[in-house]
Amino acid sequence: MSEPGSNGPRATAPGGLDLAALLRTGRGEYVGLGILLVAVLVLFGWTTPRFLSLATFQSMAFQMPELGILTLAMLIPILSGGLNLAVTFSANICGLAAAWILQSLGGPEAGMAAFALALAGALALGTFIGWTMGIIVAYVGAHPILVSLAYMIFLRGVGEFLTRGGDISGFPGFVGELGHGTVLGIPFPFLIFIACAVWWHILLGRAPLGFSIYMVGSNIEATRYSGVDTRRVLTLIYTLSGLMCAIAGVVMLTRFNSVRVGHGEAYLLITVLACFLGGVDPFGGFGRTASVVLALVILQVISSGLNLLGANQHLATALWGSFLVVVMVARFVVLRIRAGPNPDS
Repeated sequence: MSEPGSNGPRATAPGGLDLAALLRTGRGEYVGLGILLVAVLVLFGWTTPRFLSLATFQSMAFQMPELGILTLAMLIPILSGGLNLAVTFSANICGLAAAWILQSLGGPEAGMAAFALALAGALALGTFIGWTMGIIVAYVGAHPILVSLAYMIFLRGVGEFLTRGGDISGFPGFVGELGHGTVLGIPFPFLIFIACAVWWHILLGRAPLGFSIYMVGSNIEATRYSGVDTRRVLTLIYTLSGLMCAIAGVVMLTRFNSVRVGHGEAYLLITVLACFLGGVDPFGGFGRTASVVLALVILQVISSGLNLLGANQHLATALWGSFLVVVMVARFVVLRIRAGPNPDS
């Protein structure tokens, strides 16, 4: 007999585990991602003995931050029902701005004060790029995909024109040390990523703006009629996304010790994949930072495992695409389970 308010009898697995009820809660996504993480760890640990080692996990922690921060920059636009296709090129332009400031203030001889100015300039530029994008989305009413696509093309063209397709390098030694240094054995860039993820978690879970982001993603018209300034919310969403892109750009500068317009170009697909794998609704209104971080860990584990196995890079790219298809199908199944049986069917 079903409980009051339920949609019908509940499917219970052997041992008394209510799978349908679990999937109807947010905890179901964490359970599914946790099982997937354990599965890939066991698979690669069994196929290559070098995988389950401290060196491998530290290498993952070094590789993950720039992708993770770019994924956070993609997360809140998707939660609002939009998209930011310009995340990688926004990060590169901000990295170029920081590089130019460092070059003009002494290049290899520049000090920490110069780096602080370069960091401030990169953050200001990223914030400005995101703000102008948000203004167009919010006040002009253009679709976020079209706006961000236009920005992606524009920023790439400007970057290629200014650098003539080349790299900018020649930074002080401490810049590379920041990108490759550790704190208690933990890579410094990874600590920056964790700090950004905690910030996003608090913003979305505790701040009024986070609640407004979910409301806008669920139903922007109803949110507007409820008294929320949706234009202001949309502008802030893309402003914060641009700020996060700037942080990613500076991290890439310290990691690669050079800046180029094409750095991280392949990350765009993976940021979207990580969001969807982490349970973010592609139409907006639902998603959690913690589950997206867990999805990033899974993708990094798969990437590192394939590298250790000597797999072809094209095979890894094909795997990302197939992963996205599997995620979409799995999400459809989970949503059907959450909705419960349809009495009219």
